[in-house]
Amino acid sequence: MPSSSRKPATVLCAGIAVQDLLFKVDKFPPPGGKTMTHDFMTVCGGCAVNAAIAVARLGGGARYTGPLGDAEDNPSNQLIAAMQKEGIDTAHIVRVAGAAIPVSGIMIDATGERIIVTYRDRSIEAASPPDLDRLLAGVTLLLADNRFPDFVRPICEAARRQGIPVVLDADRPTSEDDPLFGFPSHVVFSSECLRATTGESDLGAGLMRMAARTKAFLAVSDGPNPVRYIADGELRSLPVFRVEAIDTLAAGDVFHAGFALALAEGRDEIAALRFGAAAAGLKCTRFGGSMGAPLRADVEGLLKRA
Repeated sequence: MPSSSRKPATVLCAGIAVQDLLFKVDKFPPPGGKTMTHDFMTVCGGCAVNAAIAVARLGGGARYTGPLGDAEDNPSNQLIAAMQKEGIDTAHIVRVAGAAIPVSGIMIDATGERIIVTYRDRSIEAASPPDLDRLLAGVTLLLADNRFPDFVRPICEAARRQGIPVVLDADRPTSEDDPLFGFPSHVVFSSECLRATTGESDLGAGLMRMAARTKAFLAVSDGPNPVRYIADGELRSLPVFRVEAIDTLAAGDVFHAGFALALAEGRDEIAALRFGAAAAGLKCTRFGGSMGAPLRADVEGLLKRA
């Protein structure tokens, strides 16, 4: 792991950015009902942005690329300012003329579960990635989500040509033969994505189906349940950390960030999964979506106590 005398590993996070409007409630209102909250935040959101924030807080060099709204879109400007405050390199963001950044309204109840409604301007999906040589210069590892597959695919291809490991955050349901699965060195699914993509309710069976489609290391996160992964052709499990969850929003993204950064710093896949699980567990104990991402010292402390 990094020392004060060594330059931090740089993780490029590529994919979706969202402005999240968070409302904390005791319980969700019934259909047609109303509820009050005294806890509200506007925070950065989206798989890749959440991951970049987590990488930066965990001590890595964080770089972000993805399509945002044009210079007149205030939510995009606010998001960029927030990322820069976290120490994230935002020089490779693509501003899409006439477009607006996606916005999500999110209610989080007392158990940490959430309901999400998202608006997305479809014109933002037409964006192309920036200059790939400049984008990948100095990058140790690429972490890409699959929310904008046409945007991230050329980046994944270029990274693999340059020998840069690629971790795919498989968050959006897709098809088993999605060409994006052909590029990553590692694929980590959300449970929802794996079930919807393979049609298998059993996550282990879903992973084994996908093993026939890609040579990548495969794993799937499942909230408070063990992480499932394939090693040496066998299905295995890794327990996660028991915590009292108050907000699960962005936990999966923090998990991916911790996993990716640990790989970039030289840990093997199993140790990287455990590091990611510790980071995600701590995030769940803090309200605020991505703003609950933990610091490196907190994660190391949890790992030592476990």
